[in-house]
Amino acid sequence: MSNLLTIPFKKSYALDIKEPVRNYLLHHNAAHPDAFRDDIARWQSLRNQTLGGTVHVDRVNAALSYHAQLLSIISKLPQDIGLEIAYAHVFSPSSVPVTLRNLSFERAAVIFNLAALYSQLAASEDRSNSDGIKRAIPYYQQAAGTFNYLRTSVLPKVAFSEDDEENPLDLSLPFVHGLEWLMLAQAQECWWQNAKLSKQLQESTFGQARSPRCAATLYQSAIETIHAASPPITPLFPNGWLAHIDAKRYHFEAVAQYRQSLAELEGSHYGAEIARLDLARSASKKAYEGARRGKVAPAVVQDVQSLLDSLQKDFARAERDNYLIYHDDVPAASALPLISPSDIAKPTVVPGLSNPDSLIGREGPLFADLIGWGARAAIDIYNDRKSHLVQDRISEAAQRLKDTADENLREQNLPSALEALERSSGLPPSLLQKAEQVRREEGPARIEAALADRDRLARQDAVIISEAMDILDNEASEDEAVRSDPSYNRAPSYEANVELVEKERRFRDILARAAESDETVQQKWDDWEASIILLAGEESELEAVVPSTTISSSQDTESSKHARLLRVALEALDTLHRNLQDFVRRAQSLEAADDIHSRIVSAASGLERLAEVKPEIFEDVMDEELAKYDKFLDEVAKAESKQNELLADIKRYNDLFVQSRREDSSVKAREEALRSLEQSFQKYREIVKNLNEGIQFYNNLAQLFHEFKEECKVWALYRNSELHSLVRSMEAVTVKDQPSNQLPPMSDWGFEEVQLPPPPPRR
Repeated sequence: MSNLLTIPFKKSYALDIKEPVRNYLLHHNAAHPDAFRDDIARWQSLRNQTLGGTVHVDRVNAALSYHAQLLSIISKLPQDIGLEIAYAHVFSPSSVPVTLRNLSFERAAVIFNLAALYSQLAASEDRSNSDGIKRAIPYYQQAAGTFNYLRTSVLPKVAFSEDDEENPLDLSLPFVHGLEWLMLAQAQECWWQNAKLSKQLQESTFGQARSPRCAATLYQSAIETIHAASPPITPLFPNGWLAHIDAKRYHFEAVAQYRQSLAELEGSHYGAEIARLDLARSASKKAYEGARRGKVAPAVVQDVQSLLDSLQKDFARAERDNYLIYHDDVPAASALPLISPSDIAKPTVVPGLSNPDSLIGREGPLFADLIGWGARAAIDIYNDRKSHLVQDRISEAAQRLKDTADENLREQNLPSALEALERSSGLPPSLLQKAEQVRREEGPARIEAALADRDRLARQDAVIISEAMDILDNEASEDEAVRSDPSYNRAPSYEANVELVEKERRFRDILARAAESDETVQQKWDDWEASIILLAGEESELEAVVPSTTISSSQDTESSKHARLLRVALEALDTLHRNLQDFVRRAQSLEAADDIHSRIVSAASGLERLAEVKPEIFEDVMDEELAKYDKFLDEVAKAESKQNELLADIKRYNDLFVQSRREDSSVKAREEALRSLEQSFQKYREIVKNLNEGIQFYNNLAQLFHEFKEECKVWALYRNSELHSLVRSMEAVTVKDQPSNQLPPMSDWGFEEVQLPPPPPRR
């Protein structure tokens, strides 16, 4: 049995790559999945080649080639494409595997198994001769280098779940780092073993302690890394592994002190020789006790015991000679110079990992014609930002300015007050236009129809919820019907369906709050119905409710002066809003024609070559493209500033205008009538908007309620299936107590109990 440790493979399972990849491409890519049929087949073939088989150096190239293609795949596809990848724990191949939808999990496991392969190739070499040891050393160094690559270049990019059941702890940083130290320590041990076999240690004792001291340090780093891990990983290792590493640590510490004692003897430092031998003996005893108790491999125990026996003899000899002959003082252990380690073994990252594109081959990378997921995500992000910018910061900002101005004018009874003076009789043109709009839209009838539609949808939504609860009630009744049987053992419905019932309660609350909002809108319609009907009536009816005015010449002169200034300011405000709407339309036209696809693809073409391209890489490109909309944002900002100035002017002119006619009661009566009709139009628009929002709300709610009802159906079907399974199990137990000539009850299958015919007479 070998005195070194070998890392097994992480057990994987057959994986159907075709369907998940096709489904992902079908739903998330413009090109048809058939365009990538060969890529999918090559992916499946490459993965199959890395699984199973014997330990052979040819498997190294297969694993490296697959890893190189995985890098290309990860640059084109997101981590989760619905592909469920399963790997068992490295030291528990029969345990329940960890299954993750994570392509980086596949990459990490492939790299881990490559390191394990290197360790197995090293173990397969015959270390009884120098040539075999020389072949084993680079394999151990490559195993260490591969673990180093996994730890530094792969695992930091993998986001595993915090859930312990779905967290592969054998791919945690401490676990991998511990194995990296272990492989490097075993490479160093092979260097030491080869030095002994090649007679290098017989030439001089100088520097002989440095190599085993390095091995001891590496074994110490391995065991300390494993013990310091959080969450703990020590239970993950097989029996004897940690004791093996600890024994090796103390064994090589003893070897280093022993070799240094030979140098002290050669230099006639007899007291220092005894101190070194005492340290070596102490370390060797720790190694022996740990190896013996920890069920370490016999070869290791034999190595440790052999060294301990030699140390006991040399220590006795050195003490005797010093007592009888040399009489040299024995220094304290703390006074001895430290032994500097000589780290000959180095982790080796093979070119296939450091330069994976060298392994792609003539067929090229997989999914080369597919736009990388990072580029696609960047395009989606840009389109989303562009849409929000135009909608929120340009279109809606312009509308908010318009709404603010309209509200400000309404508070000042404008333009009704101005129109009442400008037209002493008849109806102002603006009011006639609004009345015509209400008539054209058949306003009152439209509102009545919308009220009916809204109420109908609200009732339908309530019915859907009731139907969903009927499903739960029926399931509960079936469950209760069989609870009299003492062998029936499962959670009652009121416990099992608690989440669904809680969701139903929340939905009922939403409906109740919506009903309150509906009542508010209904009350608004009741309050303003007569006025809106009047607005939708004939022009003569409107004229009848708007009185004419009479005004003196002196008042007319002063009011007209202020009215002209006010009219100019109002027209300037109207022009401002028309210009702003023109800018909004231009921004929306630019948004519709704006396509960043070619720029992103061009930028990605230089990055996707075996690199993980993330959306944030394209931030500069997106910022440059979004800069096209800065001019529209500037116009909105200028319009806001200009509107504030105009509203201030309008307020000042209107105050003077109101002051000039405050004594004329006929003007006030006309203003009040026009104000009322203006408010009627605003309430009409408000009610229509409220009803449209309500109808949309109930339509969206209906979709949500249908999904909830379907969820209840699926849950009830599962419970019913579980119930029938339990009933059949109970009936199967009952069968044992029935006469053999009677069929068991099979009413679940639609059969009746029947008596078997009597057996034929014996002859």
